[in-house]
Amino acid sequence: MSLPVELEAVARQYRGFAVATRGQSACFEEWSSGVAGDEEVLGWIAALPRGKQQPNLVFAAARWNGVAAPGPYAGLRAALLSDGGTIRATILERRTQTNEVGRLATLVPALARVAAEAGPLALLEVGTSAGLCLFPDRYDYAWPPLGTLAGSGGPVLTAPAEGPLPVPAGPLPVAWRGGIDLAPVDVRDEQAVAWLETCVWPEQDERRARLRTAVAIARTDPPLIAQGDLFDLLDERVAEAGRHGTVVVFHSAVAMYLDRPGRARFVGRMRGLVAAGRGRWVSNEGRDVLPEVTATVPAEGPQPDERLSFVLGLDGRAVALTHQHGAGIRWL
Repeated sequence: MSLPVELEAVARQYRGFAVATRGQSACFEEWSSGVAGDEEVLGWIAALPRGKQQPNLVFAAARWNGVAAPGPYAGLRAALLSDGGTIRATILERRTQTNEVGRLATLVPALARVAAEAGPLALLEVGTSAGLCLFPDRYDYAWPPLGTLAGSGGPVLTAPAEGPLPVPAGPLPVAWRGGIDLAPVDVRDEQAVAWLETCVWPEQDERRARLRTAVAIARTDPPLIAQGDLFDLLDERVAEAGRHGTVVVFHSAVAMYLDRPGRARFVGRMRGLVAAGRGRWVSNEGRDVLPEVTATVPAEGPQPDERLSFVLGLDGRAVALTHQHGAGIRWL
């Protein structure tokens, strides 16, 4: 099928999501493939603002408005094409905010390296959503077959590991935690938390249970999240964090929501922060999102693939390949 240019761009995005969900959500794989081959539905999605066309947002909005998932593509198609504006309004109003706490199992080795070098950490997460990933010290970790980290008294997060992973020697020292987000999620708001659950892929009951546990942990000590644009607030929040410990600005699956000039601008800001000695930078993004970081993956070693498609960076240099939801890590 030959598509107009504007529809082909949407179809390409949904074909990519079909690959990303393969083996993890049969429903979303079917829905994505269905959309990619359906010119009428592609036209419906193409009429949305470009930043609102991503599969996870469209699918979550459909589910929020009653489309069964798991369920056949026919149900999604019928709902979109007969939408009287309700699903579209949800898409325009909301953002995808999955806040996958499982990614901590891949972030903690990098955070622990910084702590070993520079002492207690002041964690500043950009694109923090509900701030669930601001509590790495409230979990235990397992990196089979390489090692474990216990002693927090919290639940265990597991990421099968490969390569010379530096298993942390002790608990992560967190002196301060805060975030920046355009639309922070209040963990005490039941409706807001329900939207977070809707953004979890349909068959992933384990992720949903992990989310509920993470919300319960965050509710005991709701994090300080500043609402606004990261470019406007970054310097102010770094200064505040720096009064408490070694600043670590980190993010995971967030830079993808910036346009390409925004990503380049962000990389420049973070490199400047590190060069000035004002803090450290831990990034965890898809291989195509921050090409400046991905380019530092050693050419002679393992490269990102369908399973380990994220690149974990420390101060702008790749240190590991990771699974997008924290289900695996290969240290470089």
